[in-house]
Amino acid sequence: MENLIGLLVAIPLLGAALLLCGGRRLDGKGHYIGTVLAAASFAIGAVLFADMLGRGEHDRALHSKVFSWIPVGGFRADVAFQLDQLSMTFVLLITGVGTLIHIYSIGYMEHDERRRRFFGYLNLFLAAMLLLVLADNYLLLYVGWEGVGLASYLLIGFWQHKPSAATAAKKAFIVNRVGDVGLSIAIMLMFTTFGTFTFAPVLTNADHASEGKLTAIGLMLLLAACGKSAQVPLQSWLGDAMEGPTPVSALIHAATMVTAGVYLITRSGAIFNAAPDAQAAVVAVGAVTLLFGAIVGCAKDDIKKALAGSTMSQIGYMILAAGLGPIGYVFAIMHLVTHGFFKAGLFLGAGSVMHAMNDEVDMRKYGGLRKYMPVTFITFGLGYLAIIGFPGLSGFWSKDKIIEAAFAKGGTEGWILGGAALLGAAITAYYMTRVMLLTFFGEKRWVPDEEGHEPHPHESPSSMTIPMIVLAVGSVFAGGLFSVNDAFLKWLEPVTGHSHGDSPLSAAAVTGGTMVVLLIGVALAWAQYGRRPVPRTAPRGSLLTRAARRDLLQDDFNHVALVKPGQYLTRGLVYVDHKLVDGVVNGTAASVGGLSGRLRKLQNGYARTYAVSMFGGTAVLIAATLLMRAV
Repeated sequence: MENLIGLLVAIPLLGAALLLCGGRRLDGKGHYIGTVLAAASFAIGAVLFADMLGRGEHDRALHSKVFSWIPVGGFRADVAFQLDQLSMTFVLLITGVGTLIHIYSIGYMEHDERRRRFFGYLNLFLAAMLLLVLADNYLLLYVGWEGVGLASYLLIGFWQHKPSAATAAKKAFIVNRVGDVGLSIAIMLMFTTFGTFTFAPVLTNADHASEGKLTAIGLMLLLAACGKSAQVPLQSWLGDAMEGPTPVSALIHAATMVTAGVYLITRSGAIFNAAPDAQAAVVAVGAVTLLFGAIVGCAKDDIKKALAGSTMSQIGYMILAAGLGPIGYVFAIMHLVTHGFFKAGLFLGAGSVMHAMNDEVDMRKYGGLRKYMPVTFITFGLGYLAIIGFPGLSGFWSKDKIIEAAFAKGGTEGWILGGAALLGAAITAYYMTRVMLLTFFGEKRWVPDEEGHEPHPHESPSSMTIPMIVLAVGSVFAGGLFSVNDAFLKWLEPVTGHSHGDSPLSAAAVTGGTMVVLLIGVALAWAQYGRRPVPRTAPRGSLLTRAARRDLLQDDFNHVALVKPGQYLTRGLVYVDHKLVDGVVNGTAASVGGLSGRLRKLQNGYARTYAVSMFGGTAVLIAATLLMRAV
């Protein structure tokens, strides 16, 4: 079975190579090749999962060394894989949801001339993400980490003929480079502290390292996670990433890129457990981001950007849970998986709506679409119920556990974190109900586009609706299946550990509180958007609403705090370069040139001049010699 692990990465990587290098001869079938190879990777993952279930819970980890990558003296870094319960969870999510997105893309990208290349990029994305979660050392993980960044750049900017898409891709790439610096520094610190990058010795010996070093490593890992998972303060790229094709949004937001930070923190749990300050920073980032993203989602009229704010918020819940340590590791991953189902379904549903509405994204120009798109309405609606935590659906089981874990932190901190999580649940219910009402209910509000073409809403083809139906099934049942006899907890506990904490509230009390805030959020949205006509253009709104429309001024802050100082620094360096560096260089050259010009006049070709020079030189030498003897 160990030999199959490498195939998980190799198969989609082969697909990327074929589709990107195979030329136009594959144009007519490239989408099928990409989809089949993604499904083949999922099939191998399913075989490995079945084999893992047949082993004892403490005997499930598999290791596979492919080759020695960097052997230098006594140091060695291998290309080696580790498959345990944590990485297996990600393998099934990445390949399973990834395959469904490939199938959906067959219909969505049907008329795109560069469809073969698009599927090549999708395969590359899967291969990089699988490498990231299967690596048995941080250095190899870093290769997958950078591969995901490259693939996201290519996919977000796939329609590079649009300046907004090209700019969004560049923005995502640059912001993520900031986080990547954190990961590279963390790896360097690991090597100087432990003498290795491999997970097992690093995590096993974490307790023996100084708390200061572990705190530094933990903070750098958190910086990396903030970049990939779009957490405060590196969240500004996520909304702009919606410029890519909708399947890209589903892939990035549900199954791959934004989950990488949660995986990194959970995998490095032993480091954070031994570094309380770094762990507190993780909790703070998660709590702030879950509210930040939810508030942004409330003010967006672009359906994809509203869902992007939702992703930021839901990943914030996962980061918060991961920051709680053994109390929350399992529930962070559980919510990550359930979120993979309902968020992928929501994005694919949004793409279906756009497909029917001539690529219109403004929800104020939708309305009443449930009559025209019943399958999209039902599947999107089930995803909506799951994300707001409707009883019995997937989000109810996973998000409620995170809220319970937040209260279980104990003391004042527990009340603050639990309160923030409950407030986030209320805002989630509000903005997601707003999305449902603006899109599927009320009177139709669509108008002809700039070329005079009026949308004619219709249901999407089966290649798009079937993946949506499968994801809707997962949105309904996955969380409940995971919770039967604490199945998911027992699955991950041998890897992540688990502690029940010390909650001042019972699980029933937390659930009751969650239901109350859910109903409040739904009622507020219904009162604002369900009982009154929706204007086609957004009113000016309050100061908070206007700020939320501009992503709570995150780009403005970056411009003032980073771009402007960078510009001034650059101008200062240019001034120093021109006036000081170039001044010294040019001044020296001018001095040498001037001196040379003057000395050149002595070389006039007259013998008498040279004779006088020789006589003068001789006289100077004789005088100097006599003076030295006299002294």
